[in-house]
Amino acid sequence: MAAAAAAAVAAAASSQPASQPLAGRVAIVTGASRGIGRGIAAHLSALGASLVLGYASSSAEADALAAELPRAVAVKADVSDEAGVRALFDAAESAFGAGAHILVANAGVLDDRYPHLSNTPTADFDRTIAVNLRGAFLCLREAANRLPRGGRIVAITSSVVASLPPGYSAYTASKAAVEAMVRTMAKELKGTGITANCVAPGPVATDMFFAGKDEAWVKRTVDANPTGRLGDPGDIAAMVGFLCTDAAEWTNGQVIRVNGGYVS
Repeated sequence: MAAAAAAAVAAAASSQPASQPLAGRVAIVTGASRGIGRGIAAHLSALGASLVLGYASSSAEADALAAELPRAVAVKADVSDEAGVRALFDAAESAFGAGAHILVANAGVLDDRYPHLSNTPTADFDRTIAVNLRGAFLCLREAANRLPRGGRIVAITSSVVASLPPGYSAYTASKAAVEAMVRTMAKELKGTGITANCVAPGPVATDMFFAGKDEAWVKRTVDANPTGRLGDPGDIAAMVGFLCTDAAEWTNGQVIRVNGGYVS
């Protein structure tokens, strides 16, 4: 039964028009209930994918998004827990009759007090590493073992790895480690047809970005950007969408900074 369902999914994907390049494929997006993750999930759905929407606590928002999309299920999962990550991949199989073809590892946390390293409590550092780094590791490992040939892995990191702003030491460290891990993983996946890349957003107008910042901080950020604006989740989603298609086969092991040009 599972083999027949997988064959049907593959056949559907091969017969879809270019406007639906992900039709017949299943995508897992972690941290999908809000912000950038929500934008990515909606965009992948528009490209034809079926969605597993991973979320940690925002159940109402995740359920609402699942109801809006044509083929989507919301799954509560702690990405820092091995069983939680396995549940996301199991949900793809149980909900859609075929395993995931795409993983977007987006879930992350940021300390909105922006402490310097000297003032960062160990417990807060550990939480950042648990979600941002351990969570990415567990998701990437599961994907490496369960995605089919030609699968797509995208980890959402951050342009702070290049800009290194004060107050982001733990967050920057966690995202830098993910970038190194993904670039290494791309080489380790040689022969599988699976690609692994990072998309590193700049400042994007989400609740996470605005938390703990005053108007002056936001204005300085906007003024520092050559485009004269904050990013929008759609700016990030468009790049992720491309990386998830067959057209991106030659883009592998890369960190793509989508930030309006404020840092390269």
